[in-house]
Amino acid sequence: MSNILVINSGSTSIKYKVFDQNEKQLLAGNLNDFNNHENALKQILRKIVNIGEIKAVGHRMVHGGDKFFRSLLINDENISELEKFNDLAPLHNPYNLAGIKASLNFLPHLPQVAVFDTAFYFNLPEIARTYALPKELLKQHKIRRYGFHGISHEYVMSEAAQKLKKPAGKINLITCHLGGGWSITAIKNGRPIDTSMGFTPMEGLVMMTRSGDIDPGLIFYLLHNEAVREEERITSVYHMLNYESGIKGLSGVKDYQELIRNVSLGNSDCQLAFDIAINRLVKYIGSYWAILEGKVDAIVFTGGIGAGNAMTRNEVKNKIKFLGEVKILSIQTNEELMIAREVRKLVSGI
Repeated sequence: MSNILVINSGSTSIKYKVFDQNEKQLLAGNLNDFNNHENALKQILRKIVNIGEIKAVGHRMVHGGDKFFRSLLINDENISELEKFNDLAPLHNPYNLAGIKASLNFLPHLPQVAVFDTAFYFNLPEIARTYALPKELLKQHKIRRYGFHGISHEYVMSEAAQKLKKPAGKINLITCHLGGGWSITAIKNGRPIDTSMGFTPMEGLVMMTRSGDIDPGLIFYLLHNEAVREEERITSVYHMLNYESGIKGLSGVKDYQELIRNVSLGNSDCQLAFDIAINRLVKYIGSYWAILEGKVDAIVFTGGIGAGNAMTRNEVKNKIKFLGEVKILSIQTNEELMIAREVRKLVSGI
């Protein structure tokens, strides 16, 4: 058997799945109770009965920076390169790498493949990927809109194509990934032409703890007015925008199901947070409808909230009735299966 182990390593949880050569899922789990990633991987490996049938390991990697836009076989050199991009996705990249290093330690004889969330957006049109900053600055610092959640958006695109009985290369979609992070992508003829997340995963929609789009001048205002040392001001504002903003910042609630319960109980702060998040999402849907010139085969919702919360989808449906009849699809994402597919493309003989 040529099975693939897929590891999706986060800060406090690790999702893992094993697939056979026919994409049948043999094992799946989500480990939440661990001291470090090496101990976590030990626990996962103990659960795999036929570990000798594992022929490769695939890893989710959020940010590949300006260098990694395709899945790649991991080695010592490119791990060092990947570490340079930790600051661009601080909620994810360091923990993705921790999972990779643990896997290399315990399974050094197996090919290890990193699959990037940014890869789907490598060929984003220049008008969508370029910030209106001095071009010398863009070139010097390799600044562009990278896009994220690409593994999920690409997976639900392929699933939507099957459901709609259209070739993936001819499908036009607006895909909405709503989980801890929220992102939306416009897809034309099977290729992304715009997406809400940019240089980092902070841009775009209102998320559970991230602010999404804000006036850049506000950051300077906060840096100027925080009554602490400059280094602490920078750290404080950065932390606030990543971890203390969005729905949590507005409502005081960091669990979406709790937010919905509080909305149903009439909590005004939670209602406002919900309304603001939905309003931002609707604004993006409208703008992507425009750049797709109204030629949209479906709007797809995925992620734990997008596919898992009917109230959210229904609220959006009610606000986009002006678009006319458009198919709304709810598709559970499977990033791990998408990663396994990438591993098979890259590693011969499995």
